[in-house]
Amino acid sequence: MAGDWIKDLEPIISLEINGEAKAYPLQILTWHEIVNDTLGGEPVLVTFWPLCNSALAFERTLNGVVHDFGVSGNLRNSDLIMWDRQTETWWQQFTGEGIVGEQAGSRLKFLPASIISFADFAEVHPDGLVLSRETGFDRPYGQNPYIGYDRVDQPPFLFDTSVRDLDGRLQPKERVSAFVIGDSSAAFSFTILNQERVVNYSVGGTDVVVFFKLGTKSALDGLLIGESDEIGASGVFEAIIDGEKLTFRSEGDAFIDNETGSTWNILGKSVAGPMAGSALTPIPHGDHFWFAWGAFNPDTEIYRGN
Repeated sequence: MAGDWIKDLEPIISLEINGEAKAYPLQILTWHEIVNDTLGGEPVLVTFWPLCNSALAFERTLNGVVHDFGVSGNLRNSDLIMWDRQTETWWQQFTGEGIVGEQAGSRLKFLPASIISFADFAEVHPDGLVLSRETGFDRPYGQNPYIGYDRVDQPPFLFDTSVRDLDGRLQPKERVSAFVIGDSSAAFSFTILNQERVVNYSVGGTDVVVFFKLGTKSALDGLLIGESDEIGASGVFEAIIDGEKLTFRSEGDAFIDNETGSTWNILGKSVAGPMAGSALTPIPHGDHFWFAWGAFNPDTEIYRGN
């Protein structure tokens, strides 16, 4: 049982494809960074790069060919550069873009994935899958090799300021819930989300809602991830369902829409009220460190609060 080795508030990457859900514990991804997997019958790529706190998932099929990915050992803006074994193209994890090789200029398709607590995942998906610790490698899963790395005021590791300046609009390692819609991008700092819990907003002409829930622990704080500080988790969704625009407020750990009074969870699923059983459309997002988001998205809008 996964509950025997992963604590309730430990961070996992939650991914759901074609009705099949799986949790990818950061206690494993911190050591391996990339998982080539199949979920809901679809080849998927699940990644976590600790130096940017970037947890991102992609389709592995490109132009009809399934690709297998590995870690190149190279970085750009402190972010992981991946490579695929079929064409040996280098890929930027943060953007999903091919940057060197046969597939340069191509982009992998993002899949909506969220860092949430294992308890939140298990509540929504009691029969969900969990990535096994039986990886064939000997690693101290559960321990954090980057102790204290997520201090917000500390400079990032291996970010070359002689090439690119840090974007000083927020502290370097402030976590932001950030995403791109069309030609527009936006970032919502955890500091403000922790205060407001729900943000109803418009980005790129799309009505969105950003949820924030306390509880989820950091993977980059203490020696043991399960005993680290709680930093919370976010979810980002289209605020339109069945052609109706919804606006939301928070009540405790739940989210309530003002139009029907239904209750929603951090994964955008309605669990009570007239909309029970419905699900908001997730928008691919990440709970990134600000320095990385700012480096790849220098024109991003920063939400400053109500």
